[in-house]
Amino acid sequence: MADLPDLFWQTSLQDIKQGYVYKPDSDEFICLICGESFSNGIIYPCHDQLFEAKKFIQYHIAQEHRSTFHFLLNLDKKITGLTEHQKTLLELFYEGYSDQEVAKALNTGSNSTIRNHRFTLREKQKQAKIFLALMELLGEQVPKNNPFMKADNRFAITEQESEKIVKAYFKQGLSGPLAAFPLKEKKRVAILRVLAAKFTANKKYTEEEVNTRLKHFYSDYALLRRLLVEYGFMDRTPDGSSYWLKL
Repeated sequence: MADLPDLFWQTSLQDIKQGYVYKPDSDEFICLICGESFSNGIIYPCHDQLFEAKKFIQYHIAQEHRSTFHFLLNLDKKITGLTEHQKTLLELFYEGYSDQEVAKALNTGSNSTIRNHRFTLREKQKQAKIFLALMELLGEQVPKNNPFMKADNRFAITEQESEKIVKAYFKQGLSGPLAAFPLKEKKRVAILRVLAAKFTANKKYTEEEVNTRLKHFYSDYALLRRLLVEYGFMDRTPDGSSYWLKL
């Protein structure tokens, strides 16, 4: 379970909670747990009932994976940061057990101990929110005059490596769309080089024009736009009103 797909990490918190994501480019719902997909517009029969794709993937998660909660709960400690004891507590809380029932199930004999565990978990939730906000703000910050962010200086990618990466992610050719957007920086650089070539040198673009070109390749075009700047392929004015290729 530690080998989660790139799509899982690239999706929103809301999508992770529901266990699936909708991909507008392919018009399908994809299970984040097993990767199975269900095409929008197709009616899926099950137990003498008919389900549209969105409803059916919810049924699929319940039948095949029990729930998104249980899937996430059983991920490796390296991913969740939870001890086995904390996992047990969370599962009991999720099942609706009272503090007294939890104390009895764990044979602690103390309701106050369980209340203290609830408090500790809430504090952990608050810390997670702050850390998530910090990381999102960090990701949105474009480094200024940082030569180490120049992709060509940081990553030496051979022509053979680049071709292999591009072929894996541009499955329908360089005209797109991307099958996914990787987490590994070396792969990102190879893809960003292709995307940068979609823009004309010595020409300035508005943010809307950049978005229009990028949204064809990937639904999170804002991420692509930010990374083109962050990795040194493009530059922009401080207010983001104008973008251009860096020569």
